[in-house]
Amino acid sequence: MKVGFIGLGNVGGKLAGSLLRNKFDLTVRDLDENLTKPFFEQGAKIANTAKELAEKVDLIITCLPSPEICAEVMEGSDGILNGLSEKKIWLEMSTTDEAEVKRIGQKVIEKKAIPLDGPVSGGCHRAATGNIAIFVGGEREAFNKILPALTVMGRKILHTGKLGSASILKVITNYLASVHLVALGEAWTVAKKSNLDLTKAYKGIAVSSGNSFVHETESQVILNGSYNINFTMDLVLKDTGLFDELAKKLNASLEISPKIVDIFKDGQKKYGSRAWSSMIVKRMEDINQINFRAEGFPEELVDNEPERRGHEI
Repeated sequence: MKVGFIGLGNVGGKLAGSLLRNKFDLTVRDLDENLTKPFFEQGAKIANTAKELAEKVDLIITCLPSPEICAEVMEGSDGILNGLSEKKIWLEMSTTDEAEVKRIGQKVIEKKAIPLDGPVSGGCHRAATGNIAIFVGGEREAFNKILPALTVMGRKILHTGKLGSASILKVITNYLASVHLVALGEAWTVAKKSNLDLTKAYKGIAVSSGNSFVHETESQVILNGSYNINFTMDLVLKDTGLFDELAKKLNASLEISPKIVDIFKDGQKKYGSRAWSSMIVKRMEDINQINFRAEGFPEELVDNEPERRGHEI
């Protein structure tokens, strides 16, 4: 199977790297030549346009910063849609809106090709080692066909159902992660003001009913002070916004979600769109004139689990 990958940013570059490392026939495309050059040097092909990439491969993967950018890459004159033909598969691995992936998916179907949505979850450090989780929505037969590629990009692969279902599940999980992160800022504030040993507090939370994936990962770079989680404030606002808008469309009355959006808007205003998302806890540090520093925590997360082929769950 020939695979094309468009979007070599923080997450996409790592997913594409797993395909290349596992000897897939890979063609890549990104507007930043500094990102495509290392792939070319390691044996990948480079496409000059998204249309050209789509014409040359069987599976086209997009992993882009926003639904708007994805629409441009798909629907532009040199876009993917104009390079599609019968039985080719488009896998949208960006975090996107369910309605948007269905809208573009219908245009893919009109080309007699097959659309799938396949967002990932688990952090950039796990994307780098092929140990991230992948949700996939769409035709089961197409899912089965691309499973060999999925199982080198991710450790645990879940077929969620129809097209768009994976995108819904993804924005739910990202919303929960954002809530956990905001709550951690308040938890660390109380721990610090209580003069707890923050290293011991970290260990205690990790073995308690209050533990979360966000605590196990992001608390480490918070306590280090780098905040480097390889995910930025603007991306969290995109994801929390998608969740909040979905709730409104469903006429679901929520209480916490609007507050989380406001908190991250304030964090973006204070620290900038490209600040690491874990810096949202710095609001509590600044308000309370404290810091959450502790010795022995890493500047950046590294996945120490051995890389091994993934599987469907």
